[in-house]
This record gives sequence, structure tokens and C-alpha cells, in this order.
Amino acid sequence: MTWMRLLRAELRKFTTTKLPLGFLAVLVLVSAAVAAAVIMGAGTDDAGGFIDTTDAQRSLLAFGTNAMMIGGLFGAIAVSREYTHGTAVPTFLIGPRRHQAMLAQFTVVLLAGGVLGFVGGALTVAAGAISLPLVESELLLSFAAVSRLVAASALAGATGAVLGAGIGAAIRNTGGAVTAAVVILLLGPPIVAQLMSDATAWVPGTLISVISGVGEQPGMAAAIAALAAWGLVPAAIGIGAVQKRDVV
Repeated sequence: MTWMRLLRAELRKFTTTKLPLGFLAVLVLVSAAVAAAVIMGAGTDDAGGFIDTTDAQRSLLAFGTNAMMIGGLFGAIAVSREYTHGTAVPTFLIGPRRHQAMLAQFTVVLLAGGVLGFVGGALTVAAGAISLPLVESELLLSFAAVSRLVAASALAGATGAVLGAGIGAAIRNTGGAVTAAVVILLLGPPIVAQLMSDATAWVPGTLISVISGVGEQPGMAAAIAALAAWGLVPAAIGIGAVQKRDVV
């Protein structure tokens, strides 16, 4: 089977399951939580500076870190369930060149993660734009700033999805893959930052903040390259693991 046919087959898998819909529902809930945070936070005694500056709104409406976490969970579940349900077996029998099948699957996961990140970023900004007038404020971010926030969310979602896919391919168990993704994306960076202060600039949250326009160091080009490595390294490990073992 050619790579394009494998790609179409993987696209058909994702478009005929309810997994993407479940994650879209999560994005709606997160955006609703942002709107609630704006409304409730504006009514507190220490609300000064919470939403009335450009930097504050940019930080509040930045969805990138959440996008990477959600994308990571999506990728881990999407790939690991292939082994849990046994659907990886016919995939590898139809396309015996496993790396091609994995690349097709990872490509679809990357695209899906990017879409989730884009939608999540757009919904978050929309939630802010709708809720801010309710507290007698307005959206201060320019179109360029909003576009950068949404683009950063899309990139983070795609990167997280590839990272999760690599974990899912390596572990093959859905529960284990989800746990590993949470540890790597949620628990790992703070621990690494505490143990090695120099590593703080290279954890996903810092890199995404730079890409979103919230942070400044280590610079845009370095941040994009480092964030890509967070996804590509686990993906390479996952593909290598699939190449060296039985299909079940």
C-alpha cells in the first residue's frame, strides 16, 4: 500500500470515531472556564491589572500550554488504542513497511493536534472578547497579537500530539501512555526546572510563551526549534520501537 493510501486510511479512522469530538468538547469547556475567570476575577478586590492591560490579556488568553497538553493526551490515546483494540495488526499487514504506516498515522495526528490547538486558541480569544464587555472592559489585543496567540496554540497542539503519538507507539497501553504524557508534559518540566535552573528556558511552557509573544527568551527561532524537538524525539523513539518488535 502506498503512503498516500495509508494516509487516507488514517484520515478515515479519525473522521469516523468520536475521539476528536470528545476533545472538541473539552476545548469548549476550557474556553467557558476562561470566560468565567474573566467575569469572576474582575469582581475581586485585587482585580487591578488582571484584564486592563495588553500584557495581562495576552497572558490570560494564551492557550498554547493547554493546547500542548490536550494535544499530547489526544496523540497518546489515538495511537495507543490501535494496540489496545488490535487495529494495528491489519494496518501493518496491509502496509508491511511499518515506518510508512507510522509516518502516515503521525501525520494525521499532527494535523488533528494542530486543528485542536487552533480551535482552542480561537475559542479562548473569543471567550475573552465576549466576556470582557460584561465587566466593562474591551479586548486590547491587536489582530496581529490575536493571530500570534492562535498560531502558537496550533503549533503547540500539533507538537503535543506528535509527542503523545510517540509515547503511545512506544508504550502501546492507553493508560500507561496517558500517564506518561501527563508526567512528561505536566509534572516533568517543573521538576526539571527546580533541579536545573538553566533548563527553565527550554521547557514547553517557556518556549510556548515566547512563541505566543508573552515571553522573550530564548528567542523565537530557538523556541520553535526546541519545541519541535519536544515532539520529534518521542516520535522517533516510538517509530524505532515499532520497527523492532512484533505487531502485537
